[in-house]
Amino acid sequence: MKVTPENIHNRFQLNGFHFDRDGLQQVAYSFVKEGDHYEQEAGRFLMDWLDDKPYIEVMTSGSTGKPKPIQIPKQQMVDSALATGDFFGVTVGHSGLMCLPASYIAGKMMFVRAFILGLNVELVTPSSHPLDPNADTTYDFGAMVPLQALNSFDQLHRIGTLLVGGGRLSDVARKKLKTAPCEIYETFGMTETVTHFAARNIKTEPFFKTMEGVKVQADAEGKLIVKMPWMEEAVYTTDVVRIISDSSFDWLGRADYVINSGGVKLHPEQIEPKLESHITERFFVAGIPCDVLGEKTVLVIEGTERNLPEEVFADFTDFEKPKHIYFVPEFQTSTSGKVRRAATLDTLKL
Repeated sequence: MKVTPENIHNRFQLNGFHFDRDGLQQVAYSFVKEGDHYEQEAGRFLMDWLDDKPYIEVMTSGSTGKPKPIQIPKQQMVDSALATGDFFGVTVGHSGLMCLPASYIAGKMMFVRAFILGLNVELVTPSSHPLDPNADTTYDFGAMVPLQALNSFDQLHRIGTLLVGGGRLSDVARKKLKTAPCEIYETFGMTETVTHFAARNIKTEPFFKTMEGVKVQADAEGKLIVKMPWMEEAVYTTDVVRIISDSSFDWLGRADYVINSGGVKLHPEQIEPKLESHITERFFVAGIPCDVLGEKTVLVIEGTERNLPEEVFADFTDFEKPKHIYFVPEFQTSTSGKVRRAATLDTLKL
C-alpha cells in the first residue's frame, strides 16, 4: 500500500500527544493564533500540509542557482521521509527532537518524517542551545545545524542518531563531534532535493554515501548531478565533487566560489579549513580580479583589523596564500543566516 500525504501514522505524537488529521488541524490553528514565533511557523506549515494543495511552497537554497520560490509536491516529501527512515533505521515509535525552524525545508521535513514514520516528536525553541541542560529527556533521532551540535556537545549523550546539516561541517567541528557518545551523520542535500539525499558517519566514513536508489554523477566541469527515485527529473547543482562511485562522492566546493588564479583552479572550501584553528571570527576566502593572474586570492574576516602572524599561512601554496586580507565590521547574510560572499565583497568597493 502506497504511503501518501493524507496518511498520518496512528503512532504519530507531537509533544507526547497523539493526533489525527482533525486534531492536528486544531493544534495548527492554536499555534498560529496563540503560539510563540517558532510555534506560529510550525502551525503555518501544519496548515499548509493539511490543506488540499498537492504541494508545499519553499525558497530554494541557492545550490542550483539564484534562490527562488518553488513548489515541492507533498508526495516527494513523503517519499524522502521514507528513504530517511530506511537509511538511518528510524522507525515507528522512535522519539525525535524538532529544534529547527519550520520555515525551512529541514524543519518541515522533520515534521513529515514524524507524520509518516510514526515518531513521537518534541517541538522545542530552535535556539543555538536546543538541549536544555536541566532536562534529561532522551531522543532516538534528531537534526541540528553545526552550531547547535557544537553548543549541545555536553548533552549529545541524550540523542541516539544525530543528523548535522545546513552548512559545511568544519574540520575543527568534525574533530570535536567525533568524540561525542552518539552516532553523528553529516548530511548532504538542498531544498531542491527535498533535503538530504546522502550522508556520512563522521566517525567511520570519509565520503558521502547516497540513500537507497539515489545515483550521482558529475558533468564536464565536475558539478554534481543527482537522480533520486522520488523525483522525475535529475537535479543539476553548482556543487563541485569527486565521484567515487554512482552512490558515493567527495565534496570539493561550490563552482560559483572557484578562484581561477593564473590558470590554477582553487576551491575556497579546501583552503578555509587550514585557517579554522587560527581565526575565531567568521571569515571566508575568495577571488577578486587581478590584471596579472586573472583572479587573486584574498581573505575576508568579520571583525576589527589586526595583523595575522606569518605562520598562519605556513601550509599554503603560493596561489592559496591570500594576496590581501580585508576586515569588515559585519558580513552580509541571507535570511537563514548564511554568509553572502559576493554581497560582502561588494561592500568593500574593490
